[in-house]
Amino acid sequence: MDERDKTRLRDMLDAALKARSFIQNKTRDMLDEDEMLTLALVRAIEIVGEAANQVTKETQNNYPQIPWKVIIGMRNKLIHDYVNIDHNVLWDTVTHDLPALITELEKVIPSE
Repeated sequence: MDERDKTRLRDMLDAALKARSFIQNKTRDMLDEDEMLTLALVRAIEIVGEAANQVTKETQNNYPQIPWKVIIGMRNKLIHDYVNIDHNVLWDTVTHDLPALITELEKVIPSE
């Protein structure tokens, strides 16, 4: 794996971990009430998706357990349809999908 891909995978992991930290001690209802929380989560997921999009196809193919197309598609949806963000999908992504992604990324990112 080249250095660029290692950096992008670390970027994905860092943004996913930040999103998870943003929801500590938060509930789903708080997402509707807290615009800053919503924007922070959206931005973190955008970063995960943008970094994923920049990972080479070779590396993506080497790690098929990571749902590359879904991650990149989510980023595209958030960027291009920003006025129609479904808070339920956003919350579900952060609470259910990101923990699994974090686990996979921690397995594939080379140790320093």
